[in-house]
Amino acid sequence: MALLTDHPLRYALANELHARPFPNVAAPAQAAYVAMTPAASKDGSADRAQLIALLDRYGAPHPPPEATHYSGQIGQHQIKWERHTEFVTYSVFCEGEAKHPFDGAAFSVFPADWLKSCEGQCITSVLIDISVQKGDSGLSDIAKSHFVAESLALSRMLEDDVVSAADFRIDPAGHTRLAVFARPTTGSQRIGRVIQRLCEIETYKAVAMLGFAMARQMSPELSHIEARLGQLVASIKDPEIDAEGTLDQLLGVSAELADLSAISSYRFGATRAYDHIVSQRIDILREAQFEGHQTFAEFMMRRFEPAMRTVKSTADQLESLTKRAARAGDLLRTQVDVERSTQNRDLLESMDRRADMQLRLQQTVEGLSVVAISYYAVNLLMYLLGPVQVVAGLSKYTTAAIVTPMVLVTVWLMVRRIRQKLGH
Repeated sequence: MALLTDHPLRYALANELHARPFPNVAAPAQAAYVAMTPAASKDGSADRAQLIALLDRYGAPHPPPEATHYSGQIGQHQIKWERHTEFVTYSVFCEGEAKHPFDGAAFSVFPADWLKSCEGQCITSVLIDISVQKGDSGLSDIAKSHFVAESLALSRMLEDDVVSAADFRIDPAGHTRLAVFARPTTGSQRIGRVIQRLCEIETYKAVAMLGFAMARQMSPELSHIEARLGQLVASIKDPEIDAEGTLDQLLGVSAELADLSAISSYRFGATRAYDHIVSQRIDILREAQFEGHQTFAEFMMRRFEPAMRTVKSTADQLESLTKRAARAGDLLRTQVDVERSTQNRDLLESMDRRADMQLRLQQTVEGLSVVAISYYAVNLLMYLLGPVQVVAGLSKYTTAAIVTPMVLVTVWLMVRRIRQKLGH
């Protein structure tokens, strides 16, 4: 192996698989999680500067340059930072039980002025309460006291090592609440994995819903375009249709659809990916029902999946309208081409008739030209033959009668010869 040359990315790519370990969280504990949109800089420098500003408040070491993730200590608390394409996440874990569940003590690790200085906008903010629970007795009542019963999802996870609860609502303080009830034998790594998965579910659910917002915004416009397209397609059957004018209108509809497709293609594609991630993260938790309450998967099936189907339906509608407009455009172009071919045929026939008329007129003019030239030629010859006429004793009319046929034949032969040369 020492003789082989390593690929320049070998170690970097191998280490990337181990670069984002799950947090170790021992119960009881509290956690705060926030996901926000990235700062304006494309290289992530502004997001790293934002993290460094927070670390400096606690005298914590800085991440390496170009880092996209960081784990460390800030004071007595553990912090985890990750930068993704569409969001940046901060997670803070505080040991010990809170004075009051979801009192926001863990979130106070983020200074108010630092939060105000952040460039990004909040996508989701989560308070997590991790407690030790020896049995199932009273868990339902505890969950109902902290969550809205109508939206409550409560389920066993990872072979009953933990029970998790959430209602996916935003409380008056602006946070979503998650509760994790861990068995005394559950290790800190397993608790950390559950918390990480739950935060990922909440984050990817939130960013996936951005596609739903776009779909709902586009829906009226697509309905209007569909009605216009239906009218244009129906009018193609009308024999009196102005094909070129209709084609111009159809091209306008196609341009609108292309613009909507360009605007929405990335968001709808990202939404499909995030929907898949949410389902995958829930499957990994291996849920089981707890005392008849809906599971996280059931909650998503009832509340989240319809929104995702709406996004898919809108994307399919946009694609279908684009294809319909393209087919109708092809049909109209064919019709316009046929009409233009008919017009060109009629024009050529008209040109042929005009050319034939011009030929006949030319032949008539040529005949008249023979007569006119012969007339002048006879007059000239009469002057030239005047002395001969006197000597021969011929009258003027007799001379003219003799000369005229000869001149006519000669002129006609000359004109015919010229026409033949021009023809060649």
